[in-house]
Amino acid sequence: MQLPPARGPLSGWIIGRLKGDANGPAPQVAVRGPIHADEDFQLALWCCNELSYRGFDESPADAEWDPQILAFRRELEQPWTQWLEATFRHEPGTAPVATQLREVIEADDGPPLAGQLHRHADLDQFRQFVMNRSIYQLKEADPHSFGIPRLDGPAKAALVEIQSDEYGGGRPERMHSELFRVTMRWLGLDDSYGYYVPQVPAVTLALSNLMSLFALHSRWTGALIGHLAALEMTSTLPNRRYAAGALRLGATADAARYFTEHVEADAVHEQIAAHDLCGSYTTQHPESTADVLFGATACLGLDNLFADHLLSAWSQPAALRA
Repeated sequence: MQLPPARGPLSGWIIGRLKGDANGPAPQVAVRGPIHADEDFQLALWCCNELSYRGFDESPADAEWDPQILAFRRELEQPWTQWLEATFRHEPGTAPVATQLREVIEADDGPPLAGQLHRHADLDQFRQFVMNRSIYQLKEADPHSFGIPRLDGPAKAALVEIQSDEYGGGRPERMHSELFRVTMRWLGLDDSYGYYVPQVPAVTLALSNLMSLFALHSRWTGALIGHLAALEMTSTLPNRRYAAGALRLGATADAARYFTEHVEADAVHEQIAAHDLCGSYTTQHPESTADVLFGATACLGLDNLFADHLLSAWSQPAALRA
């Protein structure tokens, strides 16, 4: 994957460092406006995090362990974590964690993005939605797989069961990332990994950066599985609507299969994630309940901000969107 263009001094430094052009100290981390919408900040953090996935063509293979980059990532993570905790953390109750997860989900009243895509979006809007989603979907399941070696017993078995389905159960063509590529090709999009990073807004990168924060730090294992639980427990109905919207716009059954696959799979994953994964983990680690709920709430909250961004952009006159 190619390094994206910089969006400011923070992303400029990390991109220059990865290219071998920046030898000086990293700039002081400063956030301009809401942190989830700060283009320079989110791109800089995304570049640091991506080194733990596939890296970049222009960067050394061991750049992930560059001491200056690690220190820079830590500086970026501090305000990011502070904002996430201040915005999405709340005290847990005494009910079983599966019950509390359902309460969090039922209390969430997010923007009607799925309904818009189902009934009203035109082909260009659906294409924009899929383009943004590609930043994560082309590495779908990878962040949550970091949790496997940190778990034990029933919780580990539950996570492996979910992840096995995400990776196609051993069939490469059934991997969810590959199914998403079929959808992208139907829409005339480039399905290369990370191709649209230069075009997507900060909030799309923030969705990925949230998962990476939880994935790359064992301290956040509870939040990581809570994040996954929220994805699985809220997936069935939106994906049914996405599938209907794609078919309305002319998709074939194969082009819509990414969405229909999630309608079927996530109805089962919902129970596994809530009870076998999060329930087992919090039984082993009762102190982790707050983190599990934090991960779920942050997942839903950032997804709502992403939906707001798209719906707001689509509500503008065409001349302003151009």
